[in-house]
Amino acid sequence: MAAKTFSDRLKKYALYECTADLSHLHPNELTALKHLVKAANIIDDIYYRQLWSGATELRKKVLGGDDAELKELFEVYKGPWAGDDHDAPFIPGVPKRPGGANYYPEDMTSEEFESFVASLSPEDQVQARSFYTVIQRNKEGGLQIVPYTEVYGDLLKPLADQLIAAAEELEQVPIHKGKDETSKTTVAEFLRSRAASFLSNDYVSSEVDWLHLGTFNNLEVTVSAYEVYMDADRGLKAAYEMYLHVRDQHASSLLEKFSDLQYAEDHLPVPEQYKNKDLVPAPIVVVNQLYAGGDVSVPMTAAYNLPNDEVAIKKAGSKLVLIKNVQEGKFKHVLEPIAKQVLQADQLQYLKKDAFTTHVLLHEVSHSNGCHFTLKGDTVRSALKEHHSTLEEAKADIAALFVSDLMVKKGVIDDVTQKQFWVTFLASAFRSIRFGIQEAHGRGQVIQLNYLVEKGGFTFDQDGIFGVDFDKIEQAVADLTHDILVLQGDGDKAAVDAFVNKYAVIEPATRIALDRIDNSGIPVDIRPIYPLIKSLE
Repeated sequence: MAAKTFSDRLKKYALYECTADLSHLHPNELTALKHLVKAANIIDDIYYRQLWSGATELRKKVLGGDDAELKELFEVYKGPWAGDDHDAPFIPGVPKRPGGANYYPEDMTSEEFESFVASLSPEDQVQARSFYTVIQRNKEGGLQIVPYTEVYGDLLKPLADQLIAAAEELEQVPIHKGKDETSKTTVAEFLRSRAASFLSNDYVSSEVDWLHLGTFNNLEVTVSAYEVYMDADRGLKAAYEMYLHVRDQHASSLLEKFSDLQYAEDHLPVPEQYKNKDLVPAPIVVVNQLYAGGDVSVPMTAAYNLPNDEVAIKKAGSKLVLIKNVQEGKFKHVLEPIAKQVLQADQLQYLKKDAFTTHVLLHEVSHSNGCHFTLKGDTVRSALKEHHSTLEEAKADIAALFVSDLMVKKGVIDDVTQKQFWVTFLASAFRSIRFGIQEAHGRGQVIQLNYLVEKGGFTFDQDGIFGVDFDKIEQAVADLTHDILVLQGDGDKAAVDAFVNKYAVIEPATRIALDRIDNSGIPVDIRPIYPLIKSLE
């Protein structure tokens, strides 16, 4: 097979302009955005330091070179590995992507880490597994815990300064709080709180401030160390990321009906001990993306449900952010063309944008459902280790499909039918699998596809054309929802290993369909152009 050129790889991602109407913003809000863009660029610097010990130097070399395609590709993938090509390095001399990123010594074994953690006090064990610490060698060659404030302090201080500068600008903007939002926080208050977290390594209070941002804010800013995908070996350490959004106030108000998590939880197809009885209703906000930095490689995030910190979630719940302009780009440039290649012709009538966007919404809501701690009391992420992210994404996907059926039957969803959800989900499965099955979303999706085929809910022919069996799909979805939630709640690593090994494979019919998609030239995803940068000059 011929080596993929930089141009070939770039063609897999359709250029998409991420923009929005900013005419209603106050001049001080526009000035604040300048500081926030600078902050996002500092987040980039921290992220590359986390990615791999050689990433910062390599990035400097790439961006200082004269190969425009390589520069663009490096920024698209946020590093030298192609996530959609089994993490293949596309720059000569780059090693295999480290499973522990740059959070641990490169020569540390899993056995050494587990032995080190076992030797610690209960308090220090929590710190060793914390989102916000790295593990390094001490002078004697043993292991030690070092907080992010020490490891990245030279960058966190100027980052905090930019957030405070933005807050100072936003404090000049008149705020009109409704009578029911007097206790809600402003973006300026959050930015000051988050800046303090970057200097203290204590993120819970600023997470609460972020969760309590009022709807009167025009901007939505997300900035912290959140996702643990880069820590593929253990799923413990969080990478820094930042999103700058402008709120879509009208669309946000329409989605408040989906915030009743407890109804969905109470009807999940699992025994009571696997249900969460203390769910906090999730605030939902719809936004348009203006800029991003840090852990924001392709595929582009269409929505997120944060924080991931179990302590913060227990205290104040989580918040769902739906990125409207990104979702619209994905449906138009990727999902519609894919559906025409893989679905039975008679089922194309059920493909619907609202089914896609609503499932994305319910996917993010469903991250809050189910067990975050095993029945034994451990966090699910520490029990499932390298499979945690995969199972969590699969859970959110399939539970969302299960919940969509509940919502249709209850009448909460009245603009999308069950058949539209099922068929659109099937087409979207191929969209996610194309990201690569070493990536959590892609691997989680191929697990679901194979399971639902095995149960008869999805069917295929020898040409790799897939369809939904409307008589079997509902039960198949319920069965898979049950199995994944129980696996998470039990925290049985051996059972999870067996489950993933059985289903996380590309079957022949799926490969035929994927090859047909690739040969038709359909982009894998979109990649952003940010007009905001020029508009602020």
